[in-house]
Amino acid sequence: MFDKLKSVEVRYEELNKLLSDPQVISRQSEFQKYSREHSEISPVVEGYREYAKASKQLKDSETLLNDETDPELVELAKEEVKELQQSIEEISDRLKVLLLPKDPRDERNVIMEIRAGTGGEEAGLFCADLFRMYTRYADIMKWKTEILTSNETGKGGFKEIIVSIQGKSVYSKLKYESGAHRVQRVPETETQGRIHTSAVTVAIMPEVEEVDIKINPIDLKIDVFRSSGPGGQSVNTTDSAVRITHIPTGLVISCQDEKSQHKNRERGMKVLRARLYDLEQQKQQDKLALERKQQVGSGDRSERIRTYNFPQERITDHRIGLTLHKLSQVLEGSLDEMLDALTLHFQTEALKGDGG
Repeated sequence: MFDKLKSVEVRYEELNKLLSDPQVISRQSEFQKYSREHSEISPVVEGYREYAKASKQLKDSETLLNDETDPELVELAKEEVKELQQSIEEISDRLKVLLLPKDPRDERNVIMEIRAGTGGEEAGLFCADLFRMYTRYADIMKWKTEILTSNETGKGGFKEIIVSIQGKSVYSKLKYESGAHRVQRVPETETQGRIHTSAVTVAIMPEVEEVDIKINPIDLKIDVFRSSGPGGQSVNTTDSAVRITHIPTGLVISCQDEKSQHKNRERGMKVLRARLYDLEQQKQQDKLALERKQQVGSGDRSERIRTYNFPQERITDHRIGLTLHKLSQVLEGSLDEMLDALTLHFQTEALKGDGG
């Protein structure tokens, strides 16, 4: 690990020189590339230097402990050695995480799909609750959200809603949200006060560009039709809604939220690219899982990841065994505690897999 840290520090010093070179500064794209690399490795170098400083202090304290005869000073040195050893261990753990290979998708925007599963109307209403929770969190994070397509139930819920979320490190924050979210609550229509259980599935896919996924136009079947609102009411008198079928995979995407056929097609293609990229990633992960026998944080759509229990004001993430008794706050977008715990868990798992 320390050889790697030393080489990162050498690169950091090289970048400092490059970023102060007038020729590099004049070439904007080159300057931006080096600046990005510099900001990525800065926390690693800071941690390494902190580790080196603490290690030197520990060596000095241990020398003092061996040479000192004054009982009071010996006691102080012992205390200092203990504190420094703990500090070095913490810095070392932090460095191991910082040195983990970065997921190249972490900085990407995402396409989020939220779909009602079992539970009928109640699942549709919870679908709307989750949509609101994630958009509230996006507001807190100063991310931009845009509904790409939605299918309402007519009672304030959604059969499905697909949203684009854009901003800094969106995928790295939300990537562990994929899976089945279960809700336990008493529906408003329930006269006996019985708790009903419903499920909603969430899919988080990194947004991809045309260069990432090549789609052959002959593989597409595109139909246009008139869009309609909940309950079949007509909301448009022109054929602006678009249905895109990707023939090789059978994937079908319908977009009708925009009045322009061109915009609906554009949105549909954005969703299709994300789904095809996601399919490819899933195939690679499945292959890796067979090789390693265990798949960490797969984002399997069928995996029940979380339960939202309204009567007990409780939210439990089953993958990490974390339970919070503040469901209302979480549904208002207070997601950081849950998301940070998930990130820490999966980083720790990755360290184990890496032999760390």
